[in-house]
Amino acid sequence: MVSKLNTDNKVVGTKQVKRALMNGKAKIVYIAKDADSKIRNEIATVCVEKQIPIVYVETMEKLGETCKIDVSAASAALLK
Repeated sequence: MVSKLNTDNKVVGTKQVKRALMNGKAKIVYIAKDADSKIRNEIATVCVEKQIPIVYVETMEKLGETCKIDVSAASAALLK
């Protein structure tokens, strides 16, 4: 399921994910389990409010690799 993030139709990073959620553009959100709990909770709360599915990924490093970026990522979103 996480392999879907190989597409260009995504955003990576907490600020961009929050923006996509607020603008109604996020289809599914990925959150790293080892991300800061404040970030996890903040994004998860908005996802629940807007009924956006959440997929938890084991580590920030794994999420970054899956998104094909050279750094770790706390969150990412697939766009509509």
